[in-house]
Amino acid sequence: MMKVQNIMVIGAGQMGSGIAQVCAMAGYKVVLQDLKQEQVDKGISVITKNLSRQVEKGRMTEEEKQETLHNITSALDIQSAKDADLIIEAAVERMDIKKQIFAQLDQIAPEHAILATNTSSLPITEIAAATNRPEKVIGMHFMNPVPVMKLVEIIRGLATADEVYEAIENITKEIGKTPVEVNDFPGFVSNRILLPMINEAIYALYEGVATKEAIDEVMKLGMNHPMGPLTLADFIGLDTCLYIMETLHEGFGDDKYRPCPLLRKYVKAGWLGKKTGRGFYEY
Repeated sequence: MMKVQNIMVIGAGQMGSGIAQVCAMAGYKVVLQDLKQEQVDKGISVITKNLSRQVEKGRMTEEEKQETLHNITSALDIQSAKDADLIIEAAVERMDIKKQIFAQLDQIAPEHAILATNTSSLPITEIAAATNRPEKVIGMHFMNPVPVMKLVEIIRGLATADEVYEAIENITKEIGKTPVEVNDFPGFVSNRILLPMINEAIYALYEGVATKEAIDEVMKLGMNHPMGPLTLADFIGLDTCLYIMETLHEGFGDDKYRPCPLLRKYVKAGWLGKKTGRGFYEY
């Protein structure tokens, strides 16, 4: 059985810092790496705030909080990968950047190290092809916010070895998450089903079927969704929604995945949702 003790997380943004937190809470030694010091500092401060809230709620002791923080070190250099047993990449969702990172990691990381990516929709097989160890490359798609959400989609590339899959499945359980096995198709399961639903809601708005409030209300009250699809799109970021729809459209070559023109228009206008203060709604 493959032994994993040291985990490196690449990218200290919302996803990366969440992944670092849950790994450190489970007792793993974690290196959180990003290119900019302020990004790393921001990541660590978010983790600290999250843990303090857990202590206030009585879900964790002050000692456990300190121990968790003690398990995390920060780095600005990708060379830290030389000591890692598992590297989880949570950098920006762009194939060119991921391939570049994985090619570098392949050079630096020890031979036994597993290279995982937290991509939400890009093909694992293509990322793996940038390395000389495609059998050790796997997808670990965490959900946002990582500390709260239970699911991790584990995606096998074409070449992923069974023992690598098993090791990742075990680690996922150890960090308190539920692993679900998925094969390498565009969007995996989560985004293949979620994004066309959001896109369809945008079409309903675009075609004047109902107001945005009405569309969201129908899905909340009728389908028991915690938030409506247009509100959810604003939270995800309309640029991210468009990017995933384009990935699905290109990957399957099927018009049912065609992004709604209204979504394109909003993205061009810079109305990207909550993060810019305006999307389908104003914030």
